[in-house]
Amino acid sequence: MKRFIFEYRVIQQGMSPVFSCTMLTNVLGEPLQECGCNPMTGWFVDGFCRSDKSDFGQHIMCCVMTETYLKYSFAQGNNLIDPIPELDFPGLIAGNHWCLCLTRWQQAWQDGVAPPVILESTDCSALQIISADILYSYQDSAS
Repeated sequence: MKRFIFEYRVIQQGMSPVFSCTMLTNVLGEPLQECGCNPMTGWFVDGFCRSDKSDFGQHIMCCVMTETYLKYSFAQGNNLIDPIPELDFPGLIAGNHWCLCLTRWQQAWQDGVAPPVILESTDCSALQIISADILYSYQDSAS
């Protein structure tokens, strides 16, 4: 398996780390890559998993959908499977790339059903909540 070196910068100040994360940087410290456009994803519906202060869910985790995760999300009350034509949402199937909310991914991880993560397309701010080791262990094998 291809091994990545996580190039995020953490500056220790006492006991709490401060993350140096610039806009449009991924968790590898490189420019943020597009997550998916078929279907179009992202808080800004531009294919990128990036966020702003109005995105309370922080849609910054680029993930490859799995049947297991889609069923889990449905059971949690977030139906990503069924189309919503009025929103141009076709519904998701296993294999689609989708920007997930940071806390939803973390919850799925805690419940043992987190989908694979595309590190190159996941915003660096995810490292403020989820460790690089955990993200690496969920890295999509195709990326």
